[in-house]
Amino acid sequence: MSLQSLPLELRPAVILALGVAIFLFGSWRLLGALLEPFPQRSEPLVELIYQKRSLARGPRVVAIGGGTGLSTLLRGLKEVTSNITAVVTVADDGGSSGKLRQQLGLPPVGDLRNCIAALADAEPAMTRLLQYRFPREDADAGVSGHAFGNLLIAALSAIEGDFEEGVRQSNRVLAVRGRVLPVAPVALTLHAELTDGRTLEGQSVIARARGIRRVWITPSDVSASEDAIEAIASAELIVLGPGSLYTSLLPSLLVPRIRAALEGAPGLRVYVANVATQLGETEGYTLGEHLAALAAHGAGGLIDVVLANDNQGARVPVGYLAAPVVNDLPREGAASRVVLADLVDDENGHHHDSAKLATALLRLHDEGAVRQVPQVARSA
Repeated sequence: MSLQSLPLELRPAVILALGVAIFLFGSWRLLGALLEPFPQRSEPLVELIYQKRSLARGPRVVAIGGGTGLSTLLRGLKEVTSNITAVVTVADDGGSSGKLRQQLGLPPVGDLRNCIAALADAEPAMTRLLQYRFPREDADAGVSGHAFGNLLIAALSAIEGDFEEGVRQSNRVLAVRGRVLPVAPVALTLHAELTDGRTLEGQSVIARARGIRRVWITPSDVSASEDAIEAIASAELIVLGPGSLYTSLLPSLLVPRIRAALEGAPGLRVYVANVATQLGETEGYTLGEHLAALAAHGAGGLIDVVLANDNQGARVPVGYLAAPVVNDLPREGAASRVVLADLVDDENGHHHDSAKLATALLRLHDEGAVRQVPQVARSA
């Protein structure tokens, strides 16, 4: 061990070589330990680090809404910035979310799950697991019809003893690029009055109704998520929609503190118009009628820019009964800024394309559009 058997001049070289070998072995093990949490990808590490640093410098964006429209938007946004906060409605009362709402008294988590899956930076297998829905073959089974992600959020909420904290933990567990927040810490109930005087209750029922005059939520004085209020106050870009007008977007905008926060927000407020009508709640609606409905609920003054689709030539799959939203707003002389762009999926003209939508929104942010209250919304 003292190297007495070696010539004197060789002893330092042996000790140096042994030290270098130990150092290299330790460095290799340390690098392996540091890279272990990262998903296995084909890109070099330097590209992954550059991508994360670039996304961290992206604009601070708040997206408000729910349903598949919001999920589509988030998939595009997460490729240009990691400073995303999704503020999601909690008024759903159907499907797995409705069951958990009845059985556990938990606010609906279906839209939250979809948004978390859209922003998750975890392994693809984990995302598929999150969206997995247990079969309905056995109606008596406790998990029949439930999405695994819904059960995960419900379990984390029970462990933490708080719904909002359970959602925060879901963000951490699934390595969400940004944040997904409920608009309120308790479940909301959506109500609607129809043009024939009837009133309906429940999001799932209202979504199929025609001739909606107005909607409202209970409890009307519900408290908003504090994290959502802070995010809106610091956002550079606030996106309203896309999504179901009466059942996804308006329930969030009707929360008093959310509306107040949006009124005083310094960031550019963009309403992303739907590219297609929905059977029932917006059947036959034009773009102007969408804006008129927002104005009728006091949300018209919350919009600085309307972003609408101008590609009417995209393919529409056979069997789609909805129709493209017609732009009936004047191109000239309106005080509101209506920005037209190609926003639809080339293979499905009734769906937004996430990359096109994110690019158009980023262009609006970069242009630094001047805030103007939409005249059409005020006069509608």
